[in-house]
Amino acid sequence: MKEIFKLLIIDFIEKELNVIKRNYKIPIDTNKIVSLVGVRRSGKTYILYETIQKLREQIDSRNIIYINFEDDRLFGITLQHLNTLIEAYFELFPQKRDEKIYIFLDEIQEVANWEKFVRRIYDTLNAQIFITGSSSKLLSKEIASALRGRSITYEIFPLSFKEYLQFQNIDINFYSSKTLSFIKNSFNNYLTKGGFPEIAMENDEDIQKRILSDYVDLIVYRDIIERYNIKNLSLIKFLIKYVFSNPSTLLSFNKLYNELKSQGYRLSKDTLFDYFSYLNDAYTVFSSPVFKSSVKEEKKNPKKIYIVDNGFNYIFNTSFSKDFSKLFENLVFLNLRRKYRDIYYFKEKQEIDFFIPQEKLLVNVSYLIDDQTTLKREINSLEEGMKYFNINKSYLITTEKDEVFKINDKKIITIPLYKWLLGQFPY
Repeated sequence: MKEIFKLLIIDFIEKELNVIKRNYKIPIDTNKIVSLVGVRRSGKTYILYETIQKLREQIDSRNIIYINFEDDRLFGITLQHLNTLIEAYFELFPQKRDEKIYIFLDEIQEVANWEKFVRRIYDTLNAQIFITGSSSKLLSKEIASALRGRSITYEIFPLSFKEYLQFQNIDINFYSSKTLSFIKNSFNNYLTKGGFPEIAMENDEDIQKRILSDYVDLIVYRDIIERYNIKNLSLIKFLIKYVFSNPSTLLSFNKLYNELKSQGYRLSKDTLFDYFSYLNDAYTVFSSPVFKSSVKEEKKNPKKIYIVDNGFNYIFNTSFSKDFSKLFENLVFLNLRRKYRDIYYFKEKQEIDFFIPQEKLLVNVSYLIDDQTTLKREINSLEEGMKYFNINKSYLITTEKDEVFKINDKKIITIPLYKWLLGQFPY
């Protein structure tokens, strides 16, 4: 195993890295272990590459160790083999024992009890350590437990719209009619097919669908079923199809439970809750509760469900007409979720799609405002929310409308979604 490690270390030192920058600021030097978690294929490895690329501009590339534990040459590796990685490195470069080194361990969850090795080298070596793992096997809460305050965790999502345009080599310039046409065209693709990096680089629709289908098999069916030893395969497959087909919708577990029972599924409510928690842990499905003054009141109300990428809806939604309003709302949720963990919807007489308590931020989403009745409904609900929370402004995100409505001392800012996703939204 030592000779294999030597080969992998040297091969990577000689490897040219060509990456497209993502909008993540991963620290190069910190006294913590840096961990990246997120849904599979969201780009964790290439964010490591980008970090390594920055390091290579500052230090000797021989001070960097990168190992991908999904490499077939490491099949069957155990905890006992891991120490030979460090031995192999210092046999290659004995002079580096007195220097700081940078260790990148990609898909480390492939090695059982990996945390013992990582804790030991963190405590004994002059090293900055970076780790990644598939979210279904290496969750942020598991990292926190395994590394006991030694780590900081960054959640990695598929591409934001700004990153998507970078992958498409499209400049962001709202004053150029030509560029704006490219932005809007790319937005339509992003809205329906999602932001996985591989999808952004592929133009053939049949291949895109095959890639996304493979992702579902890899991310959900195989990982979740294997990880949690799920026996009721028909139920988990039904739930996957259900949530991916119905993003941005209210979900009542009681109603869904009764519906499943009426269809002949054998399950308990606990099983249903457990399966949804597995999807949530794997960063494939998110939920947003209603905002209430007590947790007990929140639990009485249904939650809204959202999915990690609109592309999953693209392959599961077989209806002839897409529900763009749901896809719009899902994109808004994902953009908010990149920044905030606590996202609610609000409901008194009327419903508001998003409320962020820490910012006192109210947001409604309306795909089309093609008549005064729709506009009035959206304005009235936001006005009600602003009065309730004593907020002076709120936001209405739509397709094209771009103006400000003033109501006494309050204002409602409407903005097209593509602009908001590109940072034009004033938090």
